[in-house]
Formats: sequence, structure tokens, C-alpha cells
Amino acid sequence: MTQTPAPTPATPVHWKLVIDAGDPHAQADFWAAALGYEVEDNSPLVRRLLQAGALPAEATVDSHGRPAFLDLIAVRHPEDPYDEDTGIGRGRRLLFQRVPEAKTVKNRLHLDLHPGEGRREGEVERLEALGASVQRHVKEPSGEWVVMTDPEGNEFCVA
Repeated sequence: MTQTPAPTPATPVHWKLVIDAGDPHAQADFWAAALGYEVEDNSPLVRRLLQAGALPAEATVDSHGRPAFLDLIAVRHPEDPYDEDTGIGRGRRLLFQRVPEAKTVKNRLHLDLHPGEGRREGEVERLEALGASVQRHVKEPSGEWVVMTDPEGNEFCVA
């Protein structure tokens, strides 16, 4: 009788959440401020690609005083590791990519922000000052939260 070998444990998969945007850099700035994240600095990679002729200058933009990809920018958790050669994060990241069409329907995926006990209303006010809008306050047996939208109309919740 042959024994079946024990299954190999799955290796965790590195991931990022990609969000379509009309203005990726404005969205990255909003979400970096909203989450306490950092806008990634990909300028070393952008400079290398420009110097090698692999990236046209019109595919770049000045962002925070440094060259960046025009159509892509990410934010990352400040404590997570990143590749110093490219600036690309290796942990919790949101990547904003330019798309030509505007948002037209409800998100199928959204972020829930949890500022901590007793801090929801202050967090909602802070996010409104950054450019978010309150859509509605929800109170259900399962809990309370505020549905908001970011500057491009993407829904998220503050619980």
C-alpha cells in the first residue's frame, strides 16, 4: 500500500489592490493621506528606463519633485519592505492606474477603514477635508459605519 504524501503548504501570494483612476497621482496623494501610507518613489527606476530609451519622456510626470510614471503610482504601508532599487513595495499596497473612462457603477470591492473606538466621526471629518464625501450613515444590528466616496467617487466605509 502506497502512502499519499502530505500536501505541501501553500506559499503566501504577494498581492496589491489595483484601482482604476482618471488621475492616479491625485488618487495616490488622497489615499496616502487617508491611510497614513507613503507614495512610492519609483524615480530611480524611471530615470534608468529614460536613460536606456525604454520609456519615452511623455510617459512620465513630475510628482513631488521627482520623475514618476504618468499612468501608474502606488502607495504603501510605511513599515512594509520595498525594493530600494525600484521603490516598489513588497507589502500592503494600492496601485492606481490611469484608465480613459470615468467610474459609472458601484464598486464590487471597497476598503473598510477602522480608525478605532470612538474615532469614527473625527476620521470622517478628516477624510472630508482631504476631499472625500459622505454618502450615508448606516446603523444596523451588525454595526455602524459611514459610507464615503473618494475624490473620484469610489466607495469606502469608515467603521
